[in-house]
Amino acid sequence: MTFTFNVPGLSDQLYVIELEPGSSTFFVGANGSGKTRLAAQAESQWGSNAHRISAHRALILNTHIAKISEGKALAGLRYGYPDAGPGQGTNYRPSSRWGNEAATRLLNDFDFLVQVLFADQSNIALKTHDAAHAGALGTPEKTKLQKLRAVWDRVLPHRTLEITGDNIKAVTAGHPAYDAGQMSDGERAVFYLLGQVLVAEPNSVLIFDEPELHVHRAILSRLWDEAEAARPDCAFLVITHDLEFAASRPGQKFVIRRYQPPGNWELDLVPEGTGFDEAVATLILGSRKPILFVEGTGSSLDLAIYRACYPDWTVVPRGACENVIHAVATMRHNASLTRITCSGVVDADDYSEEDKATLSELGVATLPVSEIENLFLLPSVATAILEEEKFEGAELQSRLDALKQDVLAEVNKPGSIDNVVLRYCRRRIDRTLKKIDLTEASTAESLA
Repeated sequence: MTFTFNVPGLSDQLYVIELEPGSSTFFVGANGSGKTRLAAQAESQWGSNAHRISAHRALILNTHIAKISEGKALAGLRYGYPDAGPGQGTNYRPSSRWGNEAATRLLNDFDFLVQVLFADQSNIALKTHDAAHAGALGTPEKTKLQKLRAVWDRVLPHRTLEITGDNIKAVTAGHPAYDAGQMSDGERAVFYLLGQVLVAEPNSVLIFDEPELHVHRAILSRLWDEAEAARPDCAFLVITHDLEFAASRPGQKFVIRRYQPPGNWELDLVPEGTGFDEAVATLILGSRKPILFVEGTGSSLDLAIYRACYPDWTVVPRGACENVIHAVATMRHNASLTRITCSGVVDADDYSEEDKATLSELGVATLPVSEIENLFLLPSVATAILEEEKFEGAELQSRLDALKQDVLAEVNKPGSIDNVVLRYCRRRIDRTLKKIDLTEASTAESLA
């Protein structure tokens, strides 16, 4: 079953977006771009076929909450009113679940979720018990709490859940069990998100506003893999401002460019054929800041330094210097990305003054040192670090002198000068060869 989401655009435009079961559709945007109101719009449009988890949510896990029937617990969870009759839930949801403030109300439904999980466990246990006594027990049905625990063990293997008929405890190896309500914010967030996924109405849309809250990035992608796999019958609509999370996931991606109250949006579909992979294109389009392409990887020193030095830019690592140059050129010549400012920075790497001038014309600056690590050896930078560490006067100067002596000792080691000269020559020869253009050679003689 495909779900159609009609998003009112600006100037009478209408975006028609198709959501497929078993997959996620992502909307990314900065603060103030109308993300939560878009989520509320989706919930209102799909009615009882949608279940929305807002970003503003309480994560108080009370395993000792009074147990109620599964029907009442589900009505309370989905509509905020346990006594809602069949077909009446959506009438109560705006006031009972959201307090008539769908975009800003604190969602406080963890108690209902726990009640649903325990009621499901009780009903399945009774059904299994009766079947066993009747001699008709086949393969026992798994409870939702059992399914949650199985996923939990795969996502958080360092901590296990002990589940009884009326309580949940957490256990860390070598330590006594304790009440699950005392788990960390991240662990309670994982429990809550998995629980919401498992108890959702069959063949519905799950709308998650900022599911990444409190969840460590190291497990977020694995958690989302498990969530999608657990409910192949449901479509997921994800609202987030975590560009790296959205960029790392498969699925449709839209950037919320602008919001115009009371209910109109300007959206950009992350395009194909930009010259960038989907992850980088999402980062670029989803950023309100200009883009700075740099050398290195996501875990390299380059990224940490440039993010500290350029907090008003979105820093995107591209690996080698050639990739930085190519990224800047590609972005500046791409029609779908031209409204976003971009530049690049590369290591000096023995570039000649002519090379540096050419790079500058392309929008790529060069460092004043051969490699970024050498920035820390500049006297002005080293002095600033020492001052930050509260050194001053003669002691500060002594530290600078010691640093200089260490550097001179390093470069005076046997073979150091030869290695530097060889590396320099390799780079110059390699760079020169790459500049040779043979496209006009039409004969063996001209090629020679």
